[in-house]
Amino acid sequence: MIAARPLLFALLTAVSAAPLPLMAQAPAPAAPSAKLGSRVFVWDELTVKPNATGTRRDVVDLPTATFEKFESHVTTLNVGQASHLPHRHAREEFIIVKEGTVEVHINGQTQPAGPGSLLFYASNDAHAVRNIGTGPATYLVFNYETVATRSAPAEGAAVARRPGTLASTVFNWDRLAVKPTKAGARRDVVNSPTVTCANFECHVTTLNPGEVPHAAHRHPDEEIVIVKEGVMEVTINGVTRRGGPGSIFFYGSNDEHGMKNVGGTVASYHVVRIVTAATPKAAPKT
Repeated sequence: MIAARPLLFALLTAVSAAPLPLMAQAPAPAAPSAKLGSRVFVWDELTVKPNATGTRRDVVDLPTATFEKFESHVTTLNVGQASHLPHRHAREEFIIVKEGTVEVHINGQTQPAGPGSLLFYASNDAHAVRNIGTGPATYLVFNYETVATRSAPAEGAAVARRPGTLASTVFNWDRLAVKPTKAGARRDVVNSPTVTCANFECHVTTLNPGEVPHAAHRHPDEEIVIVKEGVMEVTINGVTRRGGPGSIFFYGSNDEHGMKNVGGTVASYHVVRIVTAATPKAAPKT
C-alpha cells in the first residue's frame, strides 16, 4: 500500500491539471459589433465570387446608427436561373436592378422588371427573382432590420394589411415619371411608412455633366446612393472619392456629404432614405 502512494499522487496530479470540459468553461464575452459609418463601395473594387447560378459580390453586413442589421450584396444570375425558391423573412428588403430583365415573384404573382427598377419586399411576404432575359441579370440587394422587425406580422405584410404601410411592390423604371430640373431631371419612386420603418423614401436624380444636386449638407437619417450611370464624385466629411455604375455611397447620420457629376455624360443615381425609431436627432448647427 505504501509503495502505491507515489503512483496514486501522480494520477491525482494529472487529473487536476487537465483542462475543464468545454461546457464547464465560462463563455468568453462577445465582442461588440462595429457600426457602419459613411463609406464608399466602388463597383470595380467588389470581389466577384462564382456560384451555381452566376456570381455574387458581398458589399457589407453590419449594424448602423439606424439599423440593427444592414446587409448588402450583388447577385448576377445566368440566363434562366433563379435567386432561390420563393421564401420569406421578417426583415424588409429592396433591390435595384443594374442590368438585364428579371421576373419578380411576390406572393404567387409575377411581373418583369428591367434596369433601374426598384423592388420592395415587405416583411414576411414570399418573394424571389429569376432571370428571364437573353443575357446575365445583375441586381443590388439591401436587407435591413430594425427594432420593429421583431414584431413584424408572421403571416406576412400582405395578409396583415397594416394601414398606411408600403406593400411589396415593383417600381418599374419605364413607368417612373420624369420631372426636368435645372441640373437634369428627377424621378420620384416612393415615399411611405413601412411595417418596420417610420418612412422609406426613394427617388432618382439625373445630373448633367459638371452639375451638383445641392450644396454639401447633413441630415440625421442615413442615406444610400446607388449609381445607375455616369461617374459621380462624392465628398464625405472632406474626403473625396469617385464611383461609376453599381457603386454604392453610404452616408452616416449627420455626416456632411456632397456629390458632383464629374463625367462627360449624364449621371443618374438612386437615393434611398429610411427613417426608423433609432434614427438620431439632427446635429446641432455650428
